[in-house]
Amino acid sequence: MIAAHDRLAGVFERARAEKRAALIIYLVAGDPDAETTAAVIDAISPFVDLIELGIPYGDPLADGPTIAAAGQRALANGMTLDGALALARGARDRGNAPILFFSYVNPIVQYGAARFAAAARDAGALGAIVPDVPLEELDAFAPAFHAADLAVPLLVAPTTPPERAARIAAAGDGFVYIVSRLGVTSAGREPDVAWIRTAVEALRATTKQPLAIGFGISTPAHVAAIGKIADGVIIGSAFVDATAGRTGAAAAAAARAYVEPLRAALG
Repeated sequence: MIAAHDRLAGVFERARAEKRAALIIYLVAGDPDAETTAAVIDAISPFVDLIELGIPYGDPLADGPTIAAAGQRALANGMTLDGALALARGARDRGNAPILFFSYVNPIVQYGAARFAAAARDAGALGAIVPDVPLEELDAFAPAFHAADLAVPLLVAPTTPPERAARIAAAGDGFVYIVSRLGVTSAGREPDVAWIRTAVEALRATTKQPLAIGFGISTPAHVAAIGKIADGVIIGSAFVDATAGRTGAAAAAAARAYVEPLRAALG
């Protein structure tokens, strides 16, 4: 079996071979229910390279109001960590785009890091983004994931000093998630493309890992501009907004209608 690290590298290599950035979509597991999440995954998989599947959590530090509300809807309807694993397993079995989990530390620690990593691997996931694990604590957290051949991509923020950004890029794996602006996730402001270009150029001098940009990206124009700079484009809040208030086939249709022009914008 191909290790998840290599499969994640392959996501970016395939996009690069097509002379485009990878399209990465974030959604919350169980928003508003598991059946809708599965239908949405099926609908967008032909157009996306990677799906970040968020595990809903009651205290999401990096999430703006859109994703926080989605998490609350999912929790209210009974979504659990085991439920998120089942969604990933189903997506894998149906031949959909690969899954990368997004979770905060607390749910994983409560579940058991080694237990979660093994279950995520068995469900076909490629790894997990855990935004509240600081670099200084990574050595105590990541080994369980690496033992399961899972990647742990790390985030670089606008306020991260260059020397620390280089250390983060060296410590993480899979890709580097560059946060495009200060604050929580939201689709409410235009991304600063000039700053993104500077940040990408600086990190390219320190790492060969793919560089993906997230936070505040919402339109095909954004995707086209950032796709010319970075190796991956991550969209979360705007996608959640596009499907909010819908269930089942209606949510799946809205998801496809939103994602298809984004993929087209990448060429």
